[in-house]
Order: sequence, then C-alpha cells, then structure tokens
Amino acid sequence: MTSTNLINTLGPLSFWGTVLILAVLSLVAAAITLRTPRRWLVVVSAATLVIAVLMVAVPHPAANTLVASLIGVAALAISATGGGPAVMLVLALASRGSVTEGSHGGILVNESSRHEVLRGGTTIGLFERFATTAAIMAGFPEAVAVVVAIKGVGRFTELDASEARERFIIGTLVSLVWACACAALFRLTLGA
Repeated sequence: MTSTNLINTLGPLSFWGTVLILAVLSLVAAAITLRTPRRWLVVVSAATLVIAVLMVAVPHPAANTLVASLIGVAALAISATGGGPAVMLVLALASRGSVTEGSHGGILVNESSRHEVLRGGTTIGLFERFATTAAIMAGFPEAVAVVVAIKGVGRFTELDASEARERFIIGTLVSLVWACACAALFRLTLGA
C-alpha cells in the first residue's frame, strides 16, 4: 500500500471513528445519568451529540454501510436514552423548584385538592423521541405531526393548570429537539 493510499484510507477511518466515538460518549453519558442524575453528564451528552452532528453537517467522506448502520443504531439509542435527562434538566431550570412532583411521576396542581397530572411523561417521552427519530431517519418527517397530535390529544384534559401547560410545552419541545438532533446525525451521515 502506498503512502497516498494509506492517507486516503486513514482520512475517512479517522473521521468516522471520531464521529462514532462522539456518539458513543453521548450515549454513555446519557445512560449513566439515567441511574445517577447529574447535570454535567446531560451537558456532556448534549455537547458530544452536537459536535458529532456538526461534523457530519460539513462535507465529509462517504460512510460505508457498516458505519451508517452503527450511527443509526447509536442515534436511536441516544434519542431514547438521552432525551429524558435533557428534558428533566430543562424543566428543573425552567421551574426553579416551584413545581411539586407527585408520587407517580407527574406534578401536583391545585394545591387544595393535590391533583396529580402529566403522569407517565417519562414513558410517553421515550416513545415520542423514538418515533420521531425513527420517522425522520426513515425519510418520513411528516409522521412527527402525528406523534405530536397524539400526544396533545392524549394530554388535553390535563392542561387546565398553567403549570401543566408550561411543563407540557417545554418538555415536548426539548424532547422533539433532542430527537431531531439524533435523527440529523443519521441523515447527515448519509448525505441526505
């Protein structure tokens, strides 16, 4: 193998190796923060995801099928794993402790009756991010409107209180942005 061939081979290998390492770091940081919530791990997960997306957003060497597949699997895993902690971090920053959490994962509204709303948000968010990321990865971004519509209709009766509306909007937007970033990692890898 000549030195020119070696350089031409190592260039794409080092590029895609770096993208895969960044994706794995994002996934690992997100997975760790699921067990032990730490803000800095959410920031590390988000930052490494953003750097990987930026890398594939500029002109880059073509990805082979194996690399594209690995990045696709990583994108789905990061979407499902990292989105929840990102949503919780942004909600904590937005509410600054002004919202009381219920025993079933929701929030308590109407302090007099202590009515818990928005229960199951973690599970719903996981499915929302997975469906959003998968739809965009498959080239069917129109499906995101269906996901948002189903979520909105399902939560409609719980959105009477301003605290619930605020958390619903913030959580949904953060979740969708995270899912779209993960899908962008894959789509831009393909050059799409």
